[in-house]
Formats: sequence, structure tokens, C-alpha cells
Amino acid sequence: MDVRKEFLEFFKSKGHEITPSSPLVPDDASLLFTNAGMVPFKSIFTGEIPRPNPPRKTSCQTCIRAGGKHNDLDNVGYTARHHTFFEMLGNFSFGDYFKKEAIAYAWEFVTRILKLPKERLYVTVHESDDEAYELWQEHIQKERIYKFGDKDNFWQMGDTGPCGPCSEIFYDQGEKHFNSSEDYMGGDGDRFLEIWNLVFMQYERSSDGKLSPLPKPSIDTGMGLERVTAIKEGKLSNFDSSLFMPIINEISKLCGKAYEYESGASFRVIADHIRSSVFLLAQGLSFDKEGRGYVLRRILRRALRHGYLLGFKEAFMYKLVDIVCKLMGTHYSYLNEKKDFIKEQIKLEEERFLATIERGIELFNEELKNTKEIFSGELAFKLYDTYGFPLDLTADMLREKGLAVDEAKFDELMREQKIRAKASWKGSGDKELLGDFKALIEEFKENEFIGYDNFSSHSKILALLDEDFKQIKELKSGQIGFVMLDKTPFYATSGGQVADLGLINKSEVLDTQKIYNLNLSKLKANENFSIADRVEARIDIEKRRQTTSHHSATHLLHHALRKILGSHITQAGSLVEPDKLRFDFTHPKPLSEEELEKIENMVNEMIINSYEKRLDIMELNEAKKSGALALFNEKYQEKVRVISLGESKELCGGTHVKNTAQIGSFYIVKESGVSAGVRRIEAVASKAALNYAKNLNKELLSLKNELKTNEPLNALKRLKNELLSLKNELKNQSKQELQSFEKNGTQICVQSLTNGDIKAMIDEFKNKFNKAVILLIQNKDGKISLAAGVKNASLKAGSLVKEAAQILGGNGGGRDDFATAGGKDASKIEEALKRALSSIQKEL
Repeated sequence: MDVRKEFLEFFKSKGHEITPSSPLVPDDASLLFTNAGMVPFKSIFTGEIPRPNPPRKTSCQTCIRAGGKHNDLDNVGYTARHHTFFEMLGNFSFGDYFKKEAIAYAWEFVTRILKLPKERLYVTVHESDDEAYELWQEHIQKERIYKFGDKDNFWQMGDTGPCGPCSEIFYDQGEKHFNSSEDYMGGDGDRFLEIWNLVFMQYERSSDGKLSPLPKPSIDTGMGLERVTAIKEGKLSNFDSSLFMPIINEISKLCGKAYEYESGASFRVIADHIRSSVFLLAQGLSFDKEGRGYVLRRILRRALRHGYLLGFKEAFMYKLVDIVCKLMGTHYSYLNEKKDFIKEQIKLEEERFLATIERGIELFNEELKNTKEIFSGELAFKLYDTYGFPLDLTADMLREKGLAVDEAKFDELMREQKIRAKASWKGSGDKELLGDFKALIEEFKENEFIGYDNFSSHSKILALLDEDFKQIKELKSGQIGFVMLDKTPFYATSGGQVADLGLINKSEVLDTQKIYNLNLSKLKANENFSIADRVEARIDIEKRRQTTSHHSATHLLHHALRKILGSHITQAGSLVEPDKLRFDFTHPKPLSEEELEKIENMVNEMIINSYEKRLDIMELNEAKKSGALALFNEKYQEKVRVISLGESKELCGGTHVKNTAQIGSFYIVKESGVSAGVRRIEAVASKAALNYAKNLNKELLSLKNELKTNEPLNALKRLKNELLSLKNELKNQSKQELQSFEKNGTQICVQSLTNGDIKAMIDEFKNKFNKAVILLIQNKDGKISLAAGVKNASLKAGSLVKEAAQILGGNGGGRDDFATAGGKDASKIEEALKRALSSIQKEL
């Protein structure tokens, strides 16, 4: 089924004009690329241009999400749904039809044209949108309609402008393949897959946040072509669909290696990235050192590095252009017209990168030998600057090793390079210090930061700079520029702590930066400022206090993590703001609820204990010998500040509370993964913690009201037990008894069956015994599935299942402890079982 064609023809029959896909580079300075189907119509929605005639449009819009706010690049290849390039199907009404028709059209297309089974469809609406809730009940049972809040079901173009509630259609991919704790409607799992978003644009949001009804409400919808195609073809991953498999098969043919999903991330990265590269080049973009051209270069070079992993040592991406044009050239004819040009450009770029990749990887591997947890930011920058390795490419390589890169250091070096480029002074002959900064440092050395103990100061202006860091004699009212004071209370962004805000006289301080140890405040002038003026500088005391509480809380959190999880914990990054904190740390696995509770309790105990802050100025080596924690790869001065809060002791240049009691309280809001081997905790303290607790209490009261009980936990447990009982009842209906025997202390099971969940059976079998080897072959409805599990034995599940699958005319593999495969020839099941049993007994 050609989903793209069916969609456009369906809406054409409903009076919509088919609009061709707009360029990937939009006529919109706020966007890097066209990232949604509505982008070409943005000016219509905002009222900048009149409504078109007819006021109904439909399109299949090509989109890129690989930079800026919408950046999926890091996830591509490692998930089933993320892409840098994708196509978004959409229908739009500009003040013509509204919710009733949009809902009816969507339901008709999904059920009559796509013929998706109604029993697998679910719908969400905004919690306040009773109209949509009632309209959907004309098409789908009330029990299959869910209400969610702003986060899930409210859409807005920006902080101000057109906005409104939205309604999403979900497809249930089934519990068989998706049964994690997050696989429920509203959860983060993949079981319930969003396929279509209907935005009801009915409000205008003003700068004060007020919502006013639009005189002509509009409709904006978006449906991912890749997702719908995969669903129609019965695939659980977009990459297994007909949109990608021909490309993957071509990659496999070129490298001489079979594609397997579990180990096939590199195939998927290349298949995705060649589509992006072909379309961007076809639309006139070229490889460059900055901007959109640099994003294109990043995409191609990431694919090349994955090609390198597959064994490609010569240019190969250009050989995939033909298959992309064959797959997509019918609808996008310009691909075929520019095919030869695209091949030439890709081949040239490949050859440029391949000329340096060997040396870059050598340097990478050399540094890797000296890396325990955090990879050098300096070398990451050198790989970028000298050898053309984008940062996310280096991060990608490290993820496979369970490591992370020092992004803070990389960003610092990148900032310095940008400043260097901006300054571009001629004739100084000094490569290290930039012209304006060199002169400032020579004249003043450093200006004095007095903000540890003072929230205000009467200061003298030493220098003024414009936004390009060029020295100026006067900063006039209405202008924005940088002010260098002889002494300043404004803390500059560093160490994860955000800068102070406040006033210089009556002018607003927007930011404070530290450049070459010069403390510069960015000012929006409400009066004229000249060099040598005497001014009053005042920080925003309340924001400083809240930021300080969160900063001290990160120290307590760091200490608690090391106490509870172990001394392997190392800080990998942090962000400290007035209303929250974020702390990244090295750890190999997610934290359990029990661990999180212990950590949270320990931090709060340290707060309650009212520890006085102790500040020591020490020699660096002396500080380290005293047990003070220092950040890996951070460069410190010879004299350092050591902050002690109870047992917590760290080198730190940030601001801190005088007593831990001033933090008030501490709550962990979220724990998540950043990359392989790096976890993240997000938390709140002080006033933010108080607000968090109030909101939790409100939610608890709402839950009590909803469940009509004062003991909601017991009620939820009852519901959970009832659900578990029903699940077990269903499970037992299809369960078969497993036959096993013991040899040399290892329990062995090799068996064929027709019903049951073989993965669950293997998990249950392994849990029963200290040493176990199990292979199950299931012939169900003409489909042959194999799975193997190994526990505390010398065999490898991947090898075991692969040997059996090959006898059955299939293939597969996986981890040493668990692996799956498929087969074709049911007549050889007994032979496969006998061979597997023989292999197991021989090994044992």
C-alpha cells in the first residue's frame, strides 16, 4: 500500500488542495530546518498573510530533525522510531472546518483506508477539551479515550501566538512484544504508538499568558509516514519496513555482512543518514564548516564512522544514492534529476574524511587507554578541529565503550574559538590572547569578584565592549553590551552554576560571563555608560539565594551518591539554577527506587543536621591530599577553594549556603540515562522543593477523590493484584510443562512446543536454578521461533541459538545469556533439537 498516495488522494476527495513538500531549508530564521508539516503554513496561522483559497490543504512534508531544538541525531539507529529525515503527512484547515470534521476525517482514513483494526486504536484529548471528548465518542468507545494535561495534549507555536488543545491517535502494538512497566497509555514505552496528532488551533496566547479565542479556529495535523508504513506492514521497527530495508540490504551487500536487528545499529544509522544527505544535497545544501552545511557534514561523517565499524575502508555512501532515488524518486522527481551530482558531492566528502579518519581514530584509541570514565574534552575538540570529528561522533564512539566525553571542556574551547573568530584582530601576532582581551588583560589583569560576601557594590567601569566583544568608549541607552567593573558582585556562569542577574544602576544585567578570567556583565542599557563612570551594582538576591541552595544541594547529593552507590561515582556534569538542579554522574545502571529513596533521605538528613559551611583556601595538592573531591580533567589554579558541608568536601568556586539548614528540603524529581555509563538526577531544593511538595499533595488529594478512598495506595495495590491475577490466569492457559535434566550441576532443557511465551518460560527456568541451559523452539501458526538462555554456564546463548536456527533455514543471535532467532523448515525441528542437545552435553 502506498500510504503517501492514499493519504493525499483521500484528503483531495474531501476538498483539500494537495500542496507539494516545501524546502527543507525554510524561509524562517528561527528554524534550522523544516521540522514539521505546519512550518510552510506558519505565516497563515499567525495571520501574517491572508487565508488561502481554498482554505483546505494537504501535504506530505519532508522534514529534518538533526540540529537546534529538534535534534534526534544521537538516538538514530538505537531506537525503532527516531530519524534525522522523515515525511510528515498532514491536513490543514484555515478557518474552515474544525474539530468535528477533523476527527471524522481522521477516523475514516485510519479505519476505512488504512483498515487498522479498531480494537487496537486509542485516542487522547486535552483534559479541558470536553467538545473533542464528546465528538470522539461518535466513533470510538468512551473507555478508549484518555484525557491528559498540557504536557501531552496542548500545542503552541511559541511563547505567544496561535495555540490550542490537541488530540492524538494511538495504535496498540500488543503486549507480546511490549510489556515493560512503561507500556501503558500515557507511559514512555513503545506499546502504544502515537500515529497522528490533530491540533485544534483555537486560541491566541498573549505575552501575559492569557488565552483568547481565535475568530477563525484552524486545524493542523501531523502523521509520520514511516510509523504508519511500519504498522501497515506488521513491523515493530520503522527500519524493518519497505522504506528502509532495501537500503539496509544494499549496505549488507556492499559490506558482505548479514543484517541482524540486535547488532545492526550501524546499518540503521547509515540507512537513515543517506536519506537525509541525498535530500539536503538535492535541495541545494552543501557540506560546510558551519550552519546547516555543518549539520549535513555531521550526518554524513557519523554514517561514515559506522561504515568504518562495518569494515568499509573506502568511499561507499555514494553507492547508496541509486537505491534512495529508486525508492523515493517517483514522488520526488528532483532526486533522479540530481542523482549524479549528489553522488559526486558525497564521494568527495567521503574521501576528505577518510583521509583523516585513520589518524583521528588512532588518537582516539591512544587517549582511550588513559580514560577511566570521562574522555578528554581537549582531545575531543582536537578531533573536531583538526580531524573533522563532530562532537556527537566522538560521543557515539564512547557510548559503545560505556564512557562519556567532557562536554563542558569541549564547549569552553568551542566558545573561545568563536570569540577568537569574532575578535579577528590583525597584526597582534598573539595567537593565544585575542586583541581586545589581550589589551584588557595587559592593562587590568583581572577584575575582582566580591560576590561571595557582597550582594552589591559601588564600582568603577574599567571597560565597555559591544556584543562582538569589541571595545567601545560609550554604551548608549537602548544598546546591549558588556561592562567590566573593577569589582563586581555578579557571579559568572561556571562550574555548572548559572550567572547572577540584577541591575547596574537602573539597567538590567542579562548575563555574566568569565572570559580569560575577566568577569564581564551583559547589560541592557537604560542610560548612557562611559568608561570610568561610578555605578552601583546589585544582584537579584532572591535568585542568588535559590541558586546557592541548589548548588550546595549538589554537593550533598554527590556525597550521598558516593556513600550509597560507591566511590566509583564521578561527577560528569551539572546545571544549577534558581528553580532546579541537574547532576550527571558515572554509574553503569539505573538506580532502584530504594536507592533513590536512600539518597534523598541522606541529603535531607544532612540538611536537617544544620552543618556549617567551612571554607579553606589551600594549595591544590594539599587540597587533594585532604580528601577534597576534584572534577576529572578540570584545570584548577594553584590556590583553590575547598567547601566542606558536613562530610561533603569538594573543590569549588561557586556560591554556597552558610548552613545546610538554609537549603530547606530536597526532592529527587527524575533519574534517567544520559549515555552509556552516565546517569542523571534532576532535583529541587528550597522554595522549588516546597512548591514541588505542594503539587504532590494536590495530586494525592486528586487521587484520593478519584479512587474515592483515603487509602489510595491500598486501592491501587488491590487493582494491581486483580490485574496480575487476570494476567496469570491468561498465562496459565497457554503454559506448557518444561522437561529438564541435570548434568554436572547444570539443569538442561531442550524442547519444542506450540503455545506459551517462550521468553517468559526461559526467564522462569533460569530463575529456578543456579546453573541452567535452555533452548526452546516454537512452531506456532506456521512461524518458527527460537530462544536460548544460559545462566552460570560456559556456553553462549547466541552461538547455541544460531546453530539451531541455521538447521531450520534461519538465523539469529544475541547476548551470551539470552538470544533469539527464527527458522523456516519445520521438518527439521527434531534434528535441530538433537544437534543442540549434543552441543550442550559436549560442552558440559
